[in-house]
Amino acid sequence: MKAAVLNEFGSVEKFEILDVPTPKPGVDEVLVKVMATSVNPLDFQVRRGDYKNELQLPVITGHDVSGVIVEIGTGIKNFKVGDEVYYTPEIFNGYGSYAEYHVAKESIIGIKPKNVSHLEAATFPLAAGTAWEMLYTRAQLKINQTILIHGGAGGVGIPTIQLAKAMGATVYTTARTIHHEFLKGLGADYTIDYEKENYIDAILELNNNKGVDVVIDTIGGTTLSDSGKILNQMGQVVTLVDIEKPQNLIHAWGKNATYHFVFTRQSRNKLDELTKLIESGKLKPVLNKVFPLSEIGKAHSLLEFRDSDKDFYGKVGVQIGN
Repeated sequence: MKAAVLNEFGSVEKFEILDVPTPKPGVDEVLVKVMATSVNPLDFQVRRGDYKNELQLPVITGHDVSGVIVEIGTGIKNFKVGDEVYYTPEIFNGYGSYAEYHVAKESIIGIKPKNVSHLEAATFPLAAGTAWEMLYTRAQLKINQTILIHGGAGGVGIPTIQLAKAMGATVYTTARTIHHEFLKGLGADYTIDYEKENYIDAILELNNNKGVDVVIDTIGGTTLSDSGKILNQMGQVVTLVDIEKPQNLIHAWGKNATYHFVFTRQSRNKLDELTKLIESGKLKPVLNKVFPLSEIGKAHSLLEFRDSDKDFYGKVGVQIGN
């Protein structure tokens, strides 16, 4: 099978399209013909070597799969050959989705939503799965609560806005002005241009000097320390970003805040819940650019550096199967 292989970490030129052996499914595993994948920040972080201590070279990376089961191993109870499925491969455990075939455990795959294509389905598992975990599992967001979502136009921000709105929250989000109308169409109640406004002052003005109940951090930097300034009492901060430097959380202490650090987990139950939302139209794909596997480097460059499109938003898809 063809696969995008990294023999060393670094720039996008480190990807090599090579012929590698097609894997075989073992106990409780299925072999999936990969029809599509997508690119996430985790993917370019892995490629450039941010997690080199977690992986052994050579490695096939990639963290989204939409495809068709072509072979099943022993012990499979819930799936059969021909089923269309989608999922996130186990992170830092085995190889990823930048290949024509992938082996996955039955426990982490879900039936693909019927109303979206494989390319569209491949935009959901990691990004929307992370959003689900942040909102439902960690923050346990409730109807009529207020939430600030940093980076609303990003791959995780987009499904987070949709899910939060579906849960009945009032949604504030930060994004550049050029993306505001689009994000309002997804359900954002208030959009704040982080380049032109102080989001803390803007929210306090919009909300009659009240804060928010939940902050979702997809950005990093000083977001953790600043979030305490905008939280209500007993508020929550949920972040999926590494902490590069120690931060002063004194403002959060005064709010009796709870912090959640999310490294997303793979689960069929989570995918089944996402499928319901996708098929009901409450969660929609935002696929803005597609590349073939042979141009995986260009796909990474677009997301990481905004090459050729500084206003890019949404997801980058990668077509693999036909």
